[in-house]
Amino acid sequence: MECPQLRRIDGRLHPQGDWTLAALGADVARLRRALVHADGASWDLAGVTRLDSFGAMLLWRAWGHRLPEGLAVPAAFENHFARLAQIDRVPSGKRPRFGPVDALASLGHLYLGFVGHVADFLALIGRLLIDVFYLLGRPRDWPLKEFSANLHKTGVRAMPVSALVGFLIGVVLSYLSALQLKAFGADIYIVNILGMGIIRELGPVLVSVLVAGRSGSAMTAQLGVMRVTEEVDALTVMGISRYVRLVLPKVMALSVAMPLLVLWTSAIALIGGMVSAELQLGLNYGFFIEALPKAVPAANLVIALSKGVVFGILIALVACHFGLRVKPNTESLSANTTASVVTSITTVILVDAVFAIATKSIGVPI
Repeated sequence: MECPQLRRIDGRLHPQGDWTLAALGADVARLRRALVHADGASWDLAGVTRLDSFGAMLLWRAWGHRLPEGLAVPAAFENHFARLAQIDRVPSGKRPRFGPVDALASLGHLYLGFVGHVADFLALIGRLLIDVFYLLGRPRDWPLKEFSANLHKTGVRAMPVSALVGFLIGVVLSYLSALQLKAFGADIYIVNILGMGIIRELGPVLVSVLVAGRSGSAMTAQLGVMRVTEEVDALTVMGISRYVRLVLPKVMALSVAMPLLVLWTSAIALIGGMVSAELQLGLNYGFFIEALPKAVPAANLVIALSKGVVFGILIALVACHFGLRVKPNTESLSANTTASVVTSITTVILVDAVFAIATKSIGVPI
């Protein structure tokens, strides 16, 4: 690789050496300055040994986007400047303003995209149900090893972080509630607030958000990488159902792990609230434990565990849906992983609202 140079001989400029991106990288600033002061001279490119698009563009801009008078250029390099001249002749045009038609087209695009997602999601559920019915008569074909591995990853490994977050949430909720209750002399009702709030609502939703961000994103990324590396296609070629080996174990694992995590996290959050109530209001642990079953009927625990099962199934299905839609490029992988987490959390909140309306008269002490 010859070093690019720009020499002036008898009033004529002679670029020499390799005028390529690799060769110009270190000297491009120096040559740009030299080209700025080279106006008005004639050019001879006979000394150029190699020329690529970057080097041609550098000279083209120095010439003012036109071939200079008296230019001597080897025939091998003429195509570079012919393409640059052709590009300059094509008018770039102004970008049209965003109008009503564009807004209608955008809405239509969003609607069709939403319909496509819903159709694919329902198709995923349908195929999964067909495989489950197929497996009912074949106990040996159930993916129990994959289920066990997913249960360990999504359940056992999530226990430390869910416990830490649950304990801190319990402390914060108890601390803020104690300040208000103390002002009205209603200290003992902190048991009702913490019990109903954590067991019925906050516990399931908090765990769902944690699981969607942690396990849901991991599931989408795993399936997406398998799509990129064509491992999913390899399963299909071997006659192995992707829904049995990849989707079903994840759905089974989260449907089991989620209610257990809800129970675990709610218990830790109540412990955090109990510790904070003892420090703030002087309520001893014995009174808290004795008053909790009276303030929170057992039906609330059933509702919380039911939410855990439903939320776990939805998070796994959403994660698998976006994971199987990943196209073989890294941009699609990151976009679908982000969409998976956002959709999972949004779906959980929507379904939680449905639960709140459907169970508004169940488990509420009068």
